[in-house]
Amino acid sequence: MVQGIGFDNEKYLSEQTASIIKRAESFGNKLYLEFGGKLVFDYHAARILPGFDPNVKMRLLQRLKGKADIILCIFAGDIERKKIRADFGITYDADVLKVMDDLREWDIEVRAVVITRFENQPAAKQFMNRLERRGIRVYTHSAIEGYPADVNLIVSEEGFGANPYIETKNPIVVVTGPGPGSGKMATCLNQMYHDHKNGKKSGYAKFETFPIWNLPLKHPVNVAYEAATADIGDFNQVDPFHLEAHGETAINYNRDVEIFPVLKKILEKIMEEKSVYKSPTDMGVNRAGFAIVDDEVVKKAATQEIIRRYFRYSCEYMMGLADRETIRRSEMLMEESNVKPEDRPVVNPARQAAVLGEKKNKGNQGVFCGAAIQLNDGSIVTGENSALMHAASSLVLNAIKKLADIPDKIHLLSPNIIESIGKLKTNILKARQVSLDLEETLIALSISAMTNPAANLAMEKLKDLRGCEMHVTHIPTPGDDAGLRRLGVNLTSDPKFSSKSLFVA
Repeated sequence: MVQGIGFDNEKYLSEQTASIIKRAESFGNKLYLEFGGKLVFDYHAARILPGFDPNVKMRLLQRLKGKADIILCIFAGDIERKKIRADFGITYDADVLKVMDDLREWDIEVRAVVITRFENQPAAKQFMNRLERRGIRVYTHSAIEGYPADVNLIVSEEGFGANPYIETKNPIVVVTGPGPGSGKMATCLNQMYHDHKNGKKSGYAKFETFPIWNLPLKHPVNVAYEAATADIGDFNQVDPFHLEAHGETAINYNRDVEIFPVLKKILEKIMEEKSVYKSPTDMGVNRAGFAIVDDEVVKKAATQEIIRRYFRYSCEYMMGLADRETIRRSEMLMEESNVKPEDRPVVNPARQAAVLGEKKNKGNQGVFCGAAIQLNDGSIVTGENSALMHAASSLVLNAIKKLADIPDKIHLLSPNIIESIGKLKTNILKARQVSLDLEETLIALSISAMTNPAANLAMEKLKDLRGCEMHVTHIPTPGDDAGLRRLGVNLTSDPKFSSKSLFVA
């Protein structure tokens, strides 16, 4: 368990806000700011920068309230193929809806949604209709042939000029999206083109947390970014343009470095003057590195994230969602960082729990699963599956009993409730297994809490599991996965299935 605080949110907010406002002022108070990474619930950053508030960008937007508009971009192709945001298990189009709801909770409204590279895809049209019928402004931008290389075509009436202009009123326009390739940069440039055609001054800047430009290339925080993007093949490098122009080493990632010469030409053609940017790092307004207050803490946390990503991609490979090359990259990054999967403290205890379960049920058929969680005090609790409940269910019950100082022999779930749920599953719902998954177990716990003081005391401890590290020896079922997401644990699993069934409801 990573202990200690490595990141100062208040320092970060102060420096980041000032940097953005200063950049907007340098462009005549009209800045299109490409927001990379997650706008809300940035759990990747929170995991590798202990102390980082997952919603710090929302707090930043609140500080910019009255100075910023928000535009959400989503690539039509991602809607069509139902691309998934891994940390929530929801599609990108559903994530756009969730982000708008989350922003409203912070009293922040979205100015418009842009569907990029739109080619009348049926799912994208359906999504557009759904938004418009809820009173949300939706724009569509077509793909520009030759983008981004054909600068003359792009910066013309047949390029950006053919796409609609989005009216905004505030000096800072935050352009964000659910993931890479959403069309954020193209949308910013499109807006700048129309502004300058109409005699208005405006500029572009980029806000991405990772890689952190003023940390070393092989710093674990930057390596963790490579691990997080192993599926799209991103890698970090020294920014050669920044080194040449300023004599200073800065870290950026390959796509930004590769696109910079072309992007610089596009900006200069739009603005009809020489660009103020001499490197892709110059474009950034990123102050995260200056808010790290304990480098050793963040190094340890980032190294653990590299291992987590390896487990995630290994499971996605088994489910057909990732390719072998992604696994190879993850393995290479672990080797470079001199770590192995078993360096995650909860891995071996979970595997040992599975072995113990098999010994206790010797002669019984079936797959034996183990689970382990590391609590905030550093102690590790385990659980295994049984005829009554899944490994994740027994683990969570064991963990909250420990947190509530409840003896093992005291039952949290009433036998009558377990029997009633079992009858519902087998006799009415015709389920193949009686064993309770975590969602079912949590519902049973809440019912038991009405009459069982121990269950009520233990249920109050569920919130103390948020942020704890957990490992299971098999890919969790949908009911386990949903329950663990809601509890907010940092979950990994071995790339094995918990049964031979091909369809698991």
